Amino acid sequence: MNRLASRLEARLTREWQRRGALAWALLPFACVFGAVAALRRMSFAFGWQKRVPIGVPVVIVGNVTVGGTGKTPTVIALVEALRSAGFTPGVVSRGYRAKIKGPAAVTPSSSPDQAGDEPLLIARRTGAPVFVCPDRVAAALALLAAHRDIDVIVSDDGLQHYRLARDVELVVFDQRLGGNGFLLPAGPLREPLSRRRDATLINSPYQRTLPAWPNTYALNLTPGDAWHLANPALRRPLTQFANQRVLAAAGIGSPERFFATLRAAGLSPATRALPDHYAFHDNPFVDADADAILITEKDAVKLGTWRDARIWVVPVEAALDPRLIALVVEKLRGRSPA
Repeated sequence: MNRLASRLEARLTREWQRRGALAWALLPFACVFGAVAALRRMSFAFGWQKRVPIGVPVVIVGNVTVGGTGKTPTVIALVEALRSAGFTPGVVSRGYRAKIKGPAAVTPSSSPDQAGDEPLLIARRTGAPVFVCPDRVAAALALLAAHRDIDVIVSDDGLQHYRLARDVELVVFDQRLGGNGFLLPAGPLREPLSRRRDATLINSPYQRTLPAWPNTYALNLTPGDAWHLANPALRRPLTQFANQRVLAAAGIGSPERFFATLRAAGLSPATRALPDHYAFHDNPFVDADADAILITEKDAVKLGTWRDARIWVVPVEAALDPRLIALVVEKLRGRSPA
């Protein structure tokens, strides 16, 4: 069932990159989706529904497209940048598939089933307070009640969670950009490309020229040395895998982006694309004929008890443009906490 779902998802993703027969057939449904989404935005813009300020500035890192675009590495890098600028940031997230009923703290020792894979990765990489809840307002208020020193909240996703008042909106795209430009389900867009935001980040090794959108910056993701799942202190440069039979596997929104990163490092891996947020309740590598299996950090947080000696984890660092950091800091300092 997972492989069938993965194939269907891959087919739809391909269709969303062009205006073929399927996209045009789904366009009436996209018009309905767009009308409902526009009405919802208007309800907050005109005050029919209230935005909730939480007492400290809020930075949203999100996307207007379906699927992963590199938000989590961006959040991690932004937290570090804000710390360097003198802020004390906390992070809120929905906690996709997290088994929670209300706001919950995420610590480096949390279970991925309870916390969600991305919040757990953020907590481990940054050490910042992280709270999860589908209601971002509730998550933020719980975080601030537990950590009185926090003076800025970074929201991992939540661009369409309009109830949470925000001071800065950053929208992240990958090499797919806006696809065919249609709204769901005819295309990949949750909102029109013209949606207002403070800055746009393009995460793409192929994008030579950035779109002529205001405040658009390149987002560079750089792989670090791989670390061994069973012995994290053991590290190897990616070049040392060049003469081995390598399987690259990824359960992220855009697995091809991970595979392209490895190829750019000089590897020629066999590849296995897994569904986004793959739970790893079953071992997908039992039949893998490989000397080494390279996976993402997002997948690694769900393999804490695994002891397959072939598995290595490839960390990724996001490099934010200093001009983007300056823009965010300026907006935050221009907004006094309540």
